[in-house]
Amino acid sequence: MDTTARIDYVYILGASHSGSTLLAMLLNAHPAITTIGETAPGRMGDLDTYLCSCGDLIKDCPFWKSAARRMQEEHPDFRLDNLGTKFQYPANPLINRFLNFEHRGILFECVRDTILRLSSHWKETQRDINARCRNLACAVLAESGGHILVDSSKIAHRLKFLLFIPEFNIKVIHLVRDGRAVALTYMRQDEFADSKEPALRRGGRGMSAEETAVSLSMEKAANEWRRCLLSAEHLLARLERSQWIQFKYEELCNDPTGTLRTIYSFLGIDCTCAVEKFRSIEHHVIGNGMRLDRTSSISLDERWRSVLTEKELRTFDREAGRVNRRYGYE
Repeated sequence: MDTTARIDYVYILGASHSGSTLLAMLLNAHPAITTIGETAPGRMGDLDTYLCSCGDLIKDCPFWKSAARRMQEEHPDFRLDNLGTKFQYPANPLINRFLNFEHRGILFECVRDTILRLSSHWKETQRDINARCRNLACAVLAESGGHILVDSSKIAHRLKFLLFIPEFNIKVIHLVRDGRAVALTYMRQDEFADSKEPALRRGGRGMSAEETAVSLSMEKAANEWRRCLLSAEHLLARLERSQWIQFKYEELCNDPTGTLRTIYSFLGIDCTCAVEKFRSIEHHVIGNGMRLDRTSSISLDERWRSVLTEKELRTFDREAGRVNRRYGYE
C-alpha cells in the first residue's frame, strides 16, 4: 500500500443532518470518487448487528474485510469498531478537551495550537492518528479503484487537523440546510434523521435498540446548529477561496444533476456521469441511518413546516434566526 502519494481528499463540512450522507452517496456513484461516509464515526456499537450500507453486517462485508486487512498491515491493532482516526487523547483530559472544542477564531486557535505543541505525548499520538487517517484513505481507494476520497465527517475542528496531513490535497464542500429542519432532527432524530424504515433505524438495529442520540429542546437544538455554522465559517476563513464551494441541501434535492455537475467541475472530473439510480451501485457507507434506504428517489424534506409549533419557531428565531437569514432562509 503506497502511503506516500498525494491523495485528493474532499471534505463535506456542515452541521449534522444537513444531507451529507445523501451527497456522499450521490458522489460515490461517480467512478472517480469513493466514500465510506464518515472517516471517524461515533460509537458503532456491536459489530454483530451493525450494518454496512451494502446490507451485510460490517464484519462480514467483503469490502470492509479487505480494507481492514490492508490497514492491519500498517496498524496491527486496527479494528472496525474503532478505526483509530478520531483526533483525541484520553490520556490527558486537558489536551482532550482542547481537541474537542469547536473551531473558533484566530485567537482561540492560536491558544489551542500553543497548548497542543507543549505536549510531546500529543505530538506522538497525532503522528499515529495522521498515519491512520492517511492509510485508511489509501486502503479504501485501493479497494474501490477510485482516486478521490469523500469524507462526510462534517465537523470543522476535525478538518482543522486533517489539513495538517501533508499527503492530503483537500477541497471542501460546505453544505448548508435550513436551520429549522436541522433543529427538528436534533429534537427527534429517530423520526426525522434516520432510515425511512423503522426496522432499519438506530444503526440498522431497529427501534428496540438503544437510542442513538439524546433529544434536545428547541433552544438547545437551535444553538447547536448555529454553533456548527459559525465554526464552519471560522474554518473556511483560513482557506483559499478556490479551495471550497458552498451550496444548499435544498438545491441538491431540487436539482441533483445540476448541483453535482457543479461539484464535478469544482473537482476537475467528468461532468457527464449519470446519478439517477445512484443506489443501484454498491455503497460501503457507515454513519447516518439513511445509508440503509433502498430508493434512489430524491425529495426535499421540509416536514419542519408542518411539525414545528409556533412557539418552537419563535424560539429558533430568537436563538439562530439571524444566522439562518444570512444564508437566505426567511
